[in-house]
Amino acid sequence: MSGIDAPALDSLRAALRGRVVTPQDAEYDKTRSLYNAMIDRRPAVIVQCLGAADVRAGLAFAQETGVDVAVRGGGHSGPGLCLIDDGLTLDLSPMRWVRVDPDTETAQVGGGSLLGDVDHEAHAFGLGMPTGIMSTTGVGGLTLGGGHGHLTRKYGLTIDSLIAADVVLADGSVVTASEKENPDLFWGLRGGGNFGVVTSFTYRLHPVHTVGVAVTVWPIDRAAEVLRWYRDFLPAAPEDLTGFFAVLAVPPAPPFPEPIHGQKMCAVIWCCTGDLEADRLEETLSVVNDPAPPAFHFTTPMPYPALQSMFDELMPKGLQWYWRGDFFDGISDDAVAVHERYGQGIPTGLSTMHLYPVDGAAHRVGPEETSWAYRDAVWSGIIAGIDPDPANADLIRQWCVDYWTDLHPHSMGGSYVNFLGEAEGPERVRATYRGNYDRLTTVKRAYDPDNFFHANQNIPSSAA
Repeated sequence: MSGIDAPALDSLRAALRGRVVTPQDAEYDKTRSLYNAMIDRRPAVIVQCLGAADVRAGLAFAQETGVDVAVRGGGHSGPGLCLIDDGLTLDLSPMRWVRVDPDTETAQVGGGSLLGDVDHEAHAFGLGMPTGIMSTTGVGGLTLGGGHGHLTRKYGLTIDSLIAADVVLADGSVVTASEKENPDLFWGLRGGGNFGVVTSFTYRLHPVHTVGVAVTVWPIDRAAEVLRWYRDFLPAAPEDLTGFFAVLAVPPAPPFPEPIHGQKMCAVIWCCTGDLEADRLEETLSVVNDPAPPAFHFTTPMPYPALQSMFDELMPKGLQWYWRGDFFDGISDDAVAVHERYGQGIPTGLSTMHLYPVDGAAHRVGPEETSWAYRDAVWSGIIAGIDPDPANADLIRQWCVDYWTDLHPHSMGGSYVNFLGEAEGPERVRATYRGNYDRLTTVKRAYDPDNFFHANQNIPSSAA
């Protein structure tokens, strides 16, 4: 631990309510573990923060000792940006709390909370908000990147429901960002998380309780005709209906029948927030027979938190992951051919590709109203090589890179920042923010002029 001596650590411990974990502690390896087991980084110090005061103490320690800082919420960062070798990780995971106000239909959420925490508390009042599709994902990282999932067509991106954020800056000062307070910072936080440590978020909630869920799968050799149908059908569908397209190997678990377990398929996972009468849901989704008869089609009403956690057991913490993404405003026939080819070549049972709809309500916000610049994108795509065996790390990485390389020319050029892969470089970050990039550097100069927070998909304080 270059530059960090025992007395300095003792002073840090004395300044905290939370815990300090170093490589000498028995729980160090468990504490530094991430959702993506392909990432193996060894921070010199992990500060488990219980509140903003602990965050301030951790930042003061880092300033005094000169160590680099990373910030960890839920630990789902694909490239592992929430850990930093030989530096200090501010671990917000103890800050898991949610306070729902049913009268104002808002929720204040701690910076270390998971999506499942918000879903659970809001559901009790018949409320929810648009977030991701896994309950184990951290609220903070997802929100600062923009946030999309099952409710995006109906209610917009996660940042479109963000009302305010409490932020600790590099110098230890604490500010609130909202439309009225520090509005430039609020603009930047809605899509870019480069400016400070967000200790709490305040969101607007929306009516959602029980949703209609359907899973439809077709043999992979029908992928081209299914995807051509899907690209035309979904953007024209009512915003109460959404569904993301996937190529996958069928999981060996319910609700899938045993004869198709392990088979390579294409699929749409549907969510309907409209009329939930069983016959009406079946009628709405009878269109799944239009491209080709599915190998399996399953529908059921489901509490929204159950849908949000449906993939948790399938994708537990500790798998090998390598991912890359892009935005798409259409799906050309050439892109369809790429998806078909790589879908047939899925390398492992968990590897997959998803196309998430980001139209509907998300399109009713202008590209300059928040730092999320791709308001004209119709899909946000991710290619993910996934496997439990470290021996397959190179295999899944190569499949992902090759797939992305062939598909990227058919994209809009930039990606959802949370889907950027490891070491993609500053030009990919710039492409992600399009014309908003220079304005983000201005916000950076105002709130983090020394680029103290740089262990992220970094936007420096200079556009050069």
